[in-house]
Amino acid sequence: MNYTIALIKGDGIGPEIVTSAVRVLEKVGQKFGHRFAFSEYLMGGCAIDACGTPLPEETVQGCLASDSVLLGAVGGPKWDKNPAALRPEKGLLGIRAALGLYTNLRPAKLYPALSAECPLRADIVEKGFDLMIVRELTGGIYFGERGRRDGKYGPEAYDTEAYSVMEIERIARVAFEAAKKRNGRLVSIDKANVLETSRLWRETMHRIAAEYPEVALSDMLVDNAAMQLVRCPSQFDVIVTSNMFGDILSDEASQITGSIGLLPSASLGDGTRGLYEPIHGSAPDIAGQDKANPIATILSAAMMLRYSFSLSAEADCIEGAVDRVLASGLRTADLIGAGKETPLGCTAMTDAILAAI
Repeated sequence: MNYTIALIKGDGIGPEIVTSAVRVLEKVGQKFGHRFAFSEYLMGGCAIDACGTPLPEETVQGCLASDSVLLGAVGGPKWDKNPAALRPEKGLLGIRAALGLYTNLRPAKLYPALSAECPLRADIVEKGFDLMIVRELTGGIYFGERGRRDGKYGPEAYDTEAYSVMEIERIARVAFEAAKKRNGRLVSIDKANVLETSRLWRETMHRIAAEYPEVALSDMLVDNAAMQLVRCPSQFDVIVTSNMFGDILSDEASQITGSIGLLPSASLGDGTRGLYEPIHGSAPDIAGQDKANPIATILSAAMMLRYSFSLSAEADCIEGAVDRVLASGLRTADLIGAGKETPLGCTAMTDAILAAI
């Protein structure tokens, strides 16, 4: 099979980690008889510098013309003082909307070989965990009305949270389908004791639950969920939640795996095209130094093979190679505690994964 993939390397360590994922895809293509054609496009800070906008129209059209999109990371202190319309993150929100990507899948599991890196107590670590966070991606407070105005106590800023029934219904069905294919347990996280949007969220989730009698649905308030993720993460199978809550909780879940450098993500819509990216940022402090952990981006490429191209064996091949490399004791700097062995750089870790494929 032949596939076209748009590459958005972005800022900071983005070019390094995307290059690693491309090498892995090419190796898998050789092994299984597929061809991947890559085209590069600008987005984020580098696009602001080159084109004056965080999301050039050429990038949007190139992504729409591709079978799927692989993204590194965007942002950095260089652009932190830019006005809102010229922030790198504006490009990320824009490409999600342009591609109609309303679902973000963020898996988080504890690799047995990395149990010592988990910051939780030993008795919690022994139970392990393997969960999937289903985050709504194009609604909520990140896309609501915002601005500045004169308020009761002087100048104030506001951001508006809004969700339609349709937006909640479609993310609910994605989450129920995911739970049906896993262990049949779904936790819907909201703030229904305070927020009207959460009350609508909860009502809608319970109504859709009637379509999935094989899935056990439960509700949890977001503050309790933040506590439960570190108290007993093994209780979770699939989590579904809103845009902002999912953003925060998935980063918390990443930390208890041992490193945010391990977690991939998939952003999906109604078609097969998706946008795949690590959940970590651009890490400008180590950019260009060959210190980045490429695993999250490589696993994002595996998710692309699985969810956009229906190439499960090929995705299993990549994930198995990562498992074997970690089990062998090889580590990047983010996975090594002080005083331990010398870490591998981004290139060397990629070489090790290639050798394990």
